[in-house]
Amino acid sequence: MYRYIFAKGFNYKYTRTHKINLYILGALFALKRKKLYEAEIDKIANIKMTLETQVMNLESAAQNAETFKAMNAGKNAMSNIREDTNIDKVDDLMDEIQEEMQMADEISNALAQPVDPLLADEDDLLAELQELEAEDVEEQLLQPAKKAQEEISMPTVPSSQLPSIPNASKEEEAELRQLEAELAGL
Repeated sequence: MYRYIFAKGFNYKYTRTHKINLYILGALFALKRKKLYEAEIDKIANIKMTLETQVMNLESAAQNAETFKAMNAGKNAMSNIREDTNIDKVDDLMDEIQEEMQMADEISNALAQPVDPLLADEDDLLAELQELEAEDVEEQLLQPAKKAQEEISMPTVPSSQLPSIPNASKEEEAELRQLEAELAGL
């Protein structure tokens, strides 16, 4: 039984001896299919990359359009504000603010003035104080001299022996006797 297989213009006869040739043909077809699939995968990857690039460009264009709208709205708001305020109005406002600040300063200074009428005559008060001090010094000089040394009351020193400590060690008793001897020598 013979079968003929055509590949690339060659005729192959199917026999047991030619079985290896069939495996080679199968491998060639599988390799061609693999190459076709790889080419299709590359084509799909390129299309996907193109689509992703277009999506990013569209998003960027939308952001640019929103940014332009926001900038235009900001410009319009600034021009509306500028129409309401011009340099003359600003100068007038600044002058009014300075006048109000001066008025507030004057009010603050007026409130800070002392209310006590005696504080206004400080020079007179200082002169009167000096006169009183001079009179006091004269009185002290005219009085008789007092005793130079007045007696100062001091507590009495105990004359009896200090009480003993009931649970004292020999060292503590020796220290206590030494202190008593020092006090007796004074």
